[in-house]
Amino acid sequence: MDDEQPHQELVKCVLVGDNAVGKTRLICARACKQKVSLSQLLNTHVPTVWAIDQYRIYKDVLENSWMVLDGVNVSLRLWDTFGDHHKDRRFAYGRSDVVLMCFDIGRVSSLENCREMWYQQIRKFCPNTPVILVGCKNDVRFILHDEQYINYCKERSPLVRQVRERDLVFPEQGRAVANELGIPYYETSVLTYYGLNEVFENAIRAALCAKRAQRFWMTNLKRVIRPTLQEPHCPPRPKLPDVLPISSVYGVDRIKLFDGQHFTDVIFLCGNVGFSAHKFILAASSPTLQRLLSIESFTSSTSDIAPTRSSSETSLVSYCLSSSPMFTGGEYFYDEETECLIPPSEHNTPSKFSLLGNSPRFRGCGGRLSGTLHKSSSSFNLPYSCLSSSPQQSNSSSYRPPETSRTLNHPAFTSLKVQQCESLNASGKVITSLQTVLTCSKIITPLSMSQALRFIYTGTLEKAFDKLDELKQAAEFLDIPDLYNFIYHTKACHYSSENGIQYLLCAQRGLEEICFIQGLFADIFFSLDDGTCSAHKPLLMARCDMMHAMFSHEDFVEKSARVIKFPGVSRFTFQELLYYLYTDRTPPHVTATNCLGILEIGNRLCLPRLISLIETAVVEKLSSTVNKGGDVTEDALKILEHCQIHNADQLSEWCLAYLAQNYNLICRKYPKVLRSLHPENQATLNVRRWPPIWYLKDFDNYQRMLSEQERDKSPKNLKRTRNNSGCLCFSAIRIGHFNDILSHVL
Repeated sequence: MDDEQPHQELVKCVLVGDNAVGKTRLICARACKQKVSLSQLLNTHVPTVWAIDQYRIYKDVLENSWMVLDGVNVSLRLWDTFGDHHKDRRFAYGRSDVVLMCFDIGRVSSLENCREMWYQQIRKFCPNTPVILVGCKNDVRFILHDEQYINYCKERSPLVRQVRERDLVFPEQGRAVANELGIPYYETSVLTYYGLNEVFENAIRAALCAKRAQRFWMTNLKRVIRPTLQEPHCPPRPKLPDVLPISSVYGVDRIKLFDGQHFTDVIFLCGNVGFSAHKFILAASSPTLQRLLSIESFTSSTSDIAPTRSSSETSLVSYCLSSSPMFTGGEYFYDEETECLIPPSEHNTPSKFSLLGNSPRFRGCGGRLSGTLHKSSSSFNLPYSCLSSSPQQSNSSSYRPPETSRTLNHPAFTSLKVQQCESLNASGKVITSLQTVLTCSKIITPLSMSQALRFIYTGTLEKAFDKLDELKQAAEFLDIPDLYNFIYHTKACHYSSENGIQYLLCAQRGLEEICFIQGLFADIFFSLDDGTCSAHKPLLMARCDMMHAMFSHEDFVEKSARVIKFPGVSRFTFQELLYYLYTDRTPPHVTATNCLGILEIGNRLCLPRLISLIETAVVEKLSSTVNKGGDVTEDALKILEHCQIHNADQLSEWCLAYLAQNYNLICRKYPKVLRSLHPENQATLNVRRWPPIWYLKDFDNYQRMLSEQERDKSPKNLKRTRNNSGCLCFSAIRIGHFNDILSHVL
């Protein structure tokens, strides 16, 4: 040929095999140094043949064919063929120096065809040509479980066939066929470039060894060695699965709390319009409202009623139903910060008015107030009726605490009243509750109060609202700094959704400080295994559907219970649960050793986001330990099956992946714990173990063959070894033994 060089061995290498086994890709990777991506490899197969005349057309292809191997200048010429069985390949086989018989590692049938059809055809046309069995697509063994590969196959289905576990050809099977045929066995991958150069170098060696047998006088081939053994390819360590938290619905839950308005305990009267709200929400948003609402009783110069102080341990509902013997008077209360709001010269008497009507409006005449009570509740959408303290209107069968009233010296509020109110629930039953009625001054308009409450609950304003100056003034007097800043940014055209998100973060911190840590205005208690915890019903109902059903459904005794029993739950676990419900953040004290109780209660109460946050926190801590060189196999073994029971799927999957990667270590250190796992988990670990069992077997076989090869290479010492002989044909050993006997006798 014109492109042959002097003193250069030309090696013709023919590749044969079924369609789509990877012959052309293998040739292009060697001849053109072409690299391919996973998406290119998974494209729909189009039968092609790499033309041999490219060595003549393209100079870089010709230069890539040149190499020096074992001191011999070689030019490797690769011949591609079609995979159809009926094609005539006599021309391709002609004058071939070596034949690569290729099969697809992801298709068992291609290996069977190599033994049954291709090898017979090669021996028919090339009886003396060296043959090498080559397993292509070695990467499918570990890419089988790759998410990118799985998703791509699903998108292209049915045009792309996804390889299954049962389709794989393992090294033991390929080596068995190669031993049966008496030929070498190699594996390659054009994706990872594993074995690419090794296969062609050993193919050249096989061809040169065959030439040397025919031309024994050629001295340049004397240093060519036989094809070497290929070290098995260990699959890369699988990546541990990512654990992602479920997106937050805290803003939606705050809207539920605003719209539902269950168990409200505050009414704002703006002119003749009323708005209901919750004390704990207002206290967490406004320092002034917190101090004002903390006044639980008022001293009166015209009343001999002892003022009582309510704490987080005294429910408002219990105070409403105070006819029971449990209701007793409390201590006198005085607060310097709030007492200044009450003029000392005025006498405050119990209120004498009632809020009546058959719609959500305060209607009355004469001395009664007339207005609208804004209350959007699915359960209590009928009006409150504030009971008069006169004997004619009170129920003789039960005692109700008298109403108390005070005039306030505050620009936003004129008076504060604590009085019993009754309303009709959805079933038409009359219910009573103690309400704190705050009468607003003329500075606070109904529209601004409505928007202020909306912002306190949801962090947003109505889109149609445009009286920002009026709302800004109300925010200043109500002492709501977040609303004031929100309006400032809105007027300065700096408003964005991040402002509302920032407010919700501030609201989370307020609830954590005022409600979770201090427990102000708590109205429900939970009896646990080692103590009690207080909470707020409305927030629990908005944040947890199970709590909503428990506190709103008539069939559950918890609806009217003062204390709810939670058996099997510790105080630490329940506090971590409450921390999440109040702040929507990961509980701060979660570790791999104490997370199971939180996962259990999160599963019982149907809180998937809490479970995902716990999973994320635990995995972060375990991963940090692993990155520092620590071992967390014991922790993973302990929590694995508990996570599966409590639907912590991400954490259980991470534990399975980590244990599978450390399977050999577990077998040595914790064999009893491993055998005590559920059979399905044991089977999963055995299948997903790393390194895989087929690699360990193949590596053992490689080491054994390598030691045998080394033993065959070492020269045998044919010279007879002799010891120093002494006189009279006695050896030195026997002479020494004879001398010992003589010395003993003498």
